[in-house]
Amino acid sequence: MSVLDNLHRVRERIDAAARRAGRRPEEIKLVAVTKTVPPEIIRQAVKGGVSRLGENRVQELLKKYNDVPPGLEWHLIGHLQTNKVNKIIGKVALIHSLDSWRLAEEISRVASGANAVASVLVQVNVAGEVTKYGILPSEAEDFVEAAARLPGLNVRGLMTIAPWTSEPEEVRPVFRQLKDLAMRLMNNKAGATMEYLSMGMSGDFEVAVEEGANILRIGTAIFGGRQ
Repeated sequence: MSVLDNLHRVRERIDAAARRAGRRPEEIKLVAVTKTVPPEIIRQAVKGGVSRLGENRVQELLKKYNDVPPGLEWHLIGHLQTNKVNKIIGKVALIHSLDSWRLAEEISRVASGANAVASVLVQVNVAGEVTKYGILPSEAEDFVEAAARLPGLNVRGLMTIAPWTSEPEEVRPVFRQLKDLAMRLMNNKAGATMEYLSMGMSGDFEVAVEEGANILRIGTAIFGGRQ
């Protein structure tokens, strides 16, 4: 199947999952994950209506930044090293992976120095996997409130990466826990909004939609297996 066919099928599945959950499909943002995908293939997805692109690595994002049509919304979805923060402030619409206090301070410093405000999501390691980055759920409330008070930082929600499984139903509790956490944090005193829940990828996005995701990070289901 072509990229456009894949994209059409993904949208149909998102719509169906949203309707099952009594939600409006248009409230769910699709971020097409372009890791290892060359610009000429990305352009096909853009022709199909994709307006948000997600990259895991800063270097790859910068390489493609000027090779795709202008006006697209870039999202940094992978682990961000502190020494790369200055390269992306002003270029990305949303950093999904705020995963440490050191990184929060550096984003704040760089954004403030550029008279900018960086929109971020706090990455929560809901499943407690040692191979994954993220704040533990038990630390999330204090972290979110402290980060939201930093200048140049706009905390807009939470992100998680569920464990890989061939049975999407197995990770439903992970998505539900992130949604519950966001609901508890909604009335924080520091002004952090819980506007976005970034959860769900190619193998589990329908379950994520049913559990409240409003940003999906989908790569393989659109572009096929990575080379």
